[in-house]
Amino acid sequence: MTVEEIKKNLSKKAIIFKTGGKRPTGELLESWIGSVRWQREGENFPKDKRENNMVPLATIFLKNLPFIPTELSGTELVTIFMSNDVWDNLVSEDLSPWFCIRTYGSLEQLVPCNYQTDIIKPFPLTPNLVENDFPCWDGGGIPEDIEDIILNLETTRGIEYFEDICEEIYTGHKIGGYPAFCQSGFSFGKGYEFVMQISSDEKAKFNIVDSGNFYLFYNSILSDWKVYCDFY
Repeated sequence: MTVEEIKKNLSKKAIIFKTGGKRPTGELLESWIGSVRWQREGENFPKDKRENNMVPLATIFLKNLPFIPTELSGTELVTIFMSNDVWDNLVSEDLSPWFCIRTYGSLEQLVPCNYQTDIIKPFPLTPNLVENDFPCWDGGGIPEDIEDIILNLETTRGIEYFEDICEEIYTGHKIGGYPAFCQSGFSFGKGYEFVMQISSDEKAKFNIVDSGNFYLFYNSILSDWKVYCDFY
């Protein structure tokens, strides 16, 4: 396998979100960090296990995007809330007990809401399609057979993964692609695929420890979410 063939095999499409840079509209299809703007009629502000209001983390519209992961086919909106207790439990491999993730297969019967938090400065998000998201080297999602080929090329031809193969690792909010950084050997098991990343955001004044990320994995068979946190 040549370097170009490796690059073709590894590169993935992703939707990268830019924070701010436009005037908010408050309309459907406008994604947000630090605010949840829509819900189904009858839904309430979710509470955590201690009956405290959860933090509205993001509103992510998938409808009309040029790309979404296969696992999210049929989903038009995802809203994400988290408990403040998550900060005391970051050592847990699965943070989903401290998250409320709502998915909507249709935008019909949604009603506006305006859930915000004082720990994140709300901003609208602008989606952009990229086609060259690459995995980090250790634990990022490179298949073992391709990893072996890369190691062999490094020995025999003197190539270097980050210089000759990896074009870009997108570290901001995104749908699809690869997690920007994960510990080697990490996995939620068969059926759970990485689909979304919520990142530390300087503009929104949101920091996950040391500029870390929340990684969202979804099992479309079980309709189940898992959440993992990692940072450099």
